[in-house]
Amino acid sequence: MHAVRWSHVAWSLVLGAVVCGVNGGTVGHAADPVAETSGTWPQFLGPNRNGISAETGLLTEWPSEGPREVWRVPGGIGMSGLAIQSGRVLTLVQKADRQWLVCLEAQTGKTLWERDLAPEYKNAMGNGPRATPTIVGDTAYVFTGEGILAAVQVSDGKVVWQENVVAELEGQPAEYGMACSPVVTGNLVVVVVGAPQATVAAFDRKTGALKWKQGTESPAGYSSPSLLKLADREQVVVFHGTGALALDPERGYPLWSFPYLTDFNCNIATPIAVNGGVLLSAGENHGSVLLKIFATGTERQYKVTPLWESFGPSSVLRSEWQTAVAMNGSLYGFDNVGGAGPVSHLTCIEAATGKRQWQQLRFGKGNLIAADGKLFVSTLQGELVVAKVNPEKYEELGRKAVVGKNRQAPALAGGMLYLRDDREIVCLDVRKK
Repeated sequence: MHAVRWSHVAWSLVLGAVVCGVNGGTVGHAADPVAETSGTWPQFLGPNRNGISAETGLLTEWPSEGPREVWRVPGGIGMSGLAIQSGRVLTLVQKADRQWLVCLEAQTGKTLWERDLAPEYKNAMGNGPRATPTIVGDTAYVFTGEGILAAVQVSDGKVVWQENVVAELEGQPAEYGMACSPVVTGNLVVVVVGAPQATVAAFDRKTGALKWKQGTESPAGYSSPSLLKLADREQVVVFHGTGALALDPERGYPLWSFPYLTDFNCNIATPIAVNGGVLLSAGENHGSVLLKIFATGTERQYKVTPLWESFGPSSVLRSEWQTAVAMNGSLYGFDNVGGAGPVSHLTCIEAATGKRQWQQLRFGKGNLIAADGKLFVSTLQGELVVAKVNPEKYEELGRKAVVGKNRQAPALAGGMLYLRDDREIVCLDVRKK
């Protein structure tokens, strides 16, 4: 394995991490519990898998000591993000030599249940599960580091079904682990598998039975599929290891494809809809392209045309593992310099043209989401940074060290911002005072 890949899809954090017991750990003190809210962040990158929340009433000024910490509890190793729905917080962690789905009470951080799903997953690029749970109703769909797909009841942690879909489809786990967060469409749950005859596959939500598979000889990559409406049609868009593939959600037949080759098959960012098209972006000095999708009059054939493209060392946006956010005609994201190197710029570009609007040089690596006219950024070093959504210049409201080194994007629900690392899970109050 090439040494330069060390910083791509995994991060080996502090070995002396705090570990919870099998039946839950010590709950952090929460003198002022979170008020009951209807906020939701049910999957990777939020309600619409685009990093954007419709919540309002969030902070407009930075508190003197930063946002109030509501609770902090032990967690576990891994790069899984946080999913929040119906007052519960779910994430995948690794501890006690196993991979667990953990359910916490959103108000207090109290452990409600933990479900043992698989043996520990170890990888030279970092240990533990990578994918974020997807919650639909009372079911959470989860994908472990080696490729076990499971449906688990949110109410009590009971496993409804569990299948090692990578092995069953005669595939091998991706070199740096299976990182696809499941997407649900209708009665199906879809994941990128990367097997020889199944780049992507769909399974029955109730039973786990294989319903369709599509794509051949394409490695999985590390991106999560999106459900996007393009050319007046809902499509499952998959950014696999060597390109993009759009599929009919119900039957799985291909609609269009677009080659996108990067070193080490490191396509990681999630495809997002931008101005009626779809944005693809990758690191390794590769860059970005905005694709326009056109109907041809044939149900199974669509035309793909780049509206703009920006490739190579001078690209305006080279998303490494971070997915950009499209807001009010602009794209906000991380431009990563070189082959997984340490230099990353926070940048804003005009979505319609790809023209750079501003760049905060050497900001550092991180992830961002957007809500209520603000960018909420979690840095690789564990800081929370809040800045205004402004296409003209970078305006930072403030920053605060919250967790250790991490690769997870923040999750936002009911005015509460949730972060995690390899040791802890933290809830902060980001409501306007």
